[in-house]
Amino acid sequence: MTTVSDRYDPGPQIAQVGSINIGTRDIEKSLWFFRDLLGMEEVQRDGNVAYLRCYQEFGHHSLVLTEQDDAIVNAFSFRTRRPEDVELFYNDLQAQEIEAVEIPAGHEAGRGTAVRFLLPGGDHPFELYYDIDKPEADPSLRSRLPSNSSRRRGLGVRRIDHFNIQTAPGRINQAEQWVRDNLGFKRREFAKFADSNTIMASWMSVTAQMHDLAIVANFEEKSAQMHHLAFNLESFSDSLAAADILRDLDVSYGAGPGKHGIGQAMYLYVHDPGSDHRVELYSGGYLIFDPDWDPLEWKAVDFPEGLTWYGDPIDTTPGNRGRDTTGSAPLYLSRQLA
Repeated sequence: MTTVSDRYDPGPQIAQVGSINIGTRDIEKSLWFFRDLLGMEEVQRDGNVAYLRCYQEFGHHSLVLTEQDDAIVNAFSFRTRRPEDVELFYNDLQAQEIEAVEIPAGHEAGRGTAVRFLLPGGDHPFELYYDIDKPEADPSLRSRLPSNSSRRRGLGVRRIDHFNIQTAPGRINQAEQWVRDNLGFKRREFAKFADSNTIMASWMSVTAQMHDLAIVANFEEKSAQMHHLAFNLESFSDSLAAADILRDLDVSYGAGPGKHGIGQAMYLYVHDPGSDHRVELYSGGYLIFDPDWDPLEWKAVDFPEGLTWYGDPIDTTPGNRGRDTTGSAPLYLSRQLA
């Protein structure tokens, strides 16, 4: 007997934010930050590449640290809903004449075949995959709770939460529309420039979260930028404790702790000392279950309260303190696959 889902094909879909591969100039400093301080599990180490996951993630990794000269983002990865969706997305990219590269299984440890391309309108390196190993943690790290892949340690980041990327104002409408039309992201909250139809910022999701991906206009007219990657903490009190601990360890602060009006989550922005990438420790927020959700628009006059309901004002420059954070299009697509 077949199920309804067997008889109805909705087409390829994205299931969730999967992982991010960031370049770091000092992998040991980055491991101290993500593994020892934030509490991520180091699942595997292959030379100058380390694979990590949070304590409530069962997939092989959600963060890849690659030691390299350029502290850039090598890939933003999303997991598809079905194995066949990877090929279906690839075929769709080919039909749109968007250059795409097939990434063989194992190119990232523990991960199956993926598709790599540059986001139209953004030039951010996106990868789509489905297959991912789910290794057990070392016995010394295992939790008695079956819903945890390992024990809660350090500051207790429990999962990767979202990406916040930037592109030039003249291209942001194209990027935001393409993500919605082709990857199935739903616009949840947004703002436009005053007296303009140009998007200033858009928060979108494929899950019940208010956003899995945010696209924001870069005021320096740059594309292919990242503002931050975010990891989820369980509660507001965890954010406050994290602020106290990080301050005492002299980790470079960005802003916070404070609360966003948009999404209503608490934020704390800090910088990884190995790569200098901005990392948000994110807690709270609301979930969306309505299938007919109407996107909420923030008018320009109210937008500051959207970014900061209370707390420090948000730094809107790219996450590597003004440096380019994502590889250029020619370099990225021509990179040899080992």
